[in-house]
Amino acid sequence: QVQLVESGGGLVQAGGSLRLSCAASRSIFSINAMGWYRQVPGKQRELVAVISRGGSTNYADSVKGRFTISRDSAKNTVYLQMNSLKPEDTAVYYCNARRELGTPPSDYWGQGTQVTVSS
Repeated sequence: QVQLVESGGGLVQAGGSLRLSCAASRSIFSINAMGWYRQVPGKQRELVAVISRGGSTNYADSVKGRFTISRDSAKNTVYLQMNSLKPEDTAVYYCNARRELGTPPSDYWGQGTQVTVSS
C-alpha cells in the first residue's frame, strides 16, 4: 500500500506559478513511477508529468517547457513546479504512484488538489 498526501494547490493569475507536493508513505524507490494527473469536470483524467524510479521524466505536450517534475528521495516527496500558468491548466491535480509487482500494476492516488488559474 502507498498513501499519498498532496498539497500546494490554489488560485493564481495567468502567468503565475505554483508548486505541488506529493508525500508518499514509503520510499519512492520502492515505487516504479510517480506522476501527476489532472481532471476537469466531464473529461477524462490526463497525464501531466511522470518520473520513473530511474529518474527519467515525461510530460504532456501541453505543459512541456512550463512544468517540471522532481523528487526528494530523503523526504519521499515528488514535486510539480508549474510556471507560466494558463487558464486551461485549471483542474484538480492528482498524484499517482505505480508499483509493478504483478499484472496489472497497482495504482495509488492522492485525494486531489484544486488548481485554479484566473485570466
